[in-house]
Amino acid sequence: MNLEFVPSEALHLEILVEVSKSTFRSAFEKQNNPEDFKTYLDQAFSKKRLCEEMANPNMHFYFVYLNGELAAYFKLNLNDAQTDIKREDSMELERIYVLDKFQGKQLGKHILNWVKSKASEYKKEFIWLGVWEKNEHAIAFYERNGFGKFGTHPYYIGNDKQTDWLMRLDID
Repeated sequence: MNLEFVPSEALHLEILVEVSKSTFRSAFEKQNNPEDFKTYLDQAFSKKRLCEEMANPNMHFYFVYLNGELAAYFKLNLNDAQTDIKREDSMELERIYVLDKFQGKQLGKHILNWVKSKASEYKKEFIWLGVWEKNEHAIAFYERNGFGKFGTHPYYIGNDKQTDWLMRLDID
């Protein structure tokens, strides 16, 4: 498996917007109210919003290429860019999405291994993330890879208040 992890830069904004919307739509559109979902998609993945996030030195987007083809993307937040826990010894994995065509190829595991090595490089004690409580497939994936639930937080899709599990993985 030939995987390449490429930091996303401003010149990749159009691609980031498209892949963000398409992967989120594929993962969650059917389980949400269409109006709330459209509102969320238009706000969370707008060019303006993603451009602002890319400009933050503590937010890092990465594209994952499999054999030269874009297969996934993820986002890491450090220090004050983290959404809930803003500790210097932690790192948030805010987004990890694999394009439909590449589902079932174990990319998530490879991404998590890469993220763990990055966390070690940054001298972080743990990685944490939020995952929708109804996303049983993702929760099982994170649990299989050593994450454990330590809390919850509200997450809004438009006006719909949902609950995310907060999950943590300690770095050896």
